[in-house]
Amino acid sequence: MPDFKKYYTLSAPPEEVYMALTYLPSLSLWAGENSEMGTEPGSAFSMFDGGITGTNLLFETDKKLVQSWDFGDLEEPSIVTIILHPHKKGCSIEVRHTNIPEEAWQDITAGWDDTYMASLMDFFE
Repeated sequence: MPDFKKYYTLSAPPEEVYMALTYLPSLSLWAGENSEMGTEPGSAFSMFDGGITGTNLLFETDKKLVQSWDFGDLEEPSIVTIILHPHKKGCSIEVRHTNIPEEAWQDITAGWDDTYMASLMDFFE
């Protein structure tokens, strides 16, 4: 299964971006009212009206979020790692998404740009 890696830049500091990714009231504003977000490793999450669901694996406050995304019965989990780097314009977001099912590759990679990051960028504009 293929992997995806890309960097995005937001005009907000890493602390604010981390809060938008993990604090349910903020997450609900850019990823949909029906979002869910646990705050402990092993907790479930849901975004974009159930379009993205999975399990939170790791939280490093203001620096990193690691999640397992659900794609049915995969031999190996599809893991998303979001790393926040300070940047002169605010924050550089490093996205690594591993084990993307072949049949979902086009939708997932387009979704990172057109939905996930576009919504997050709009939230901070």
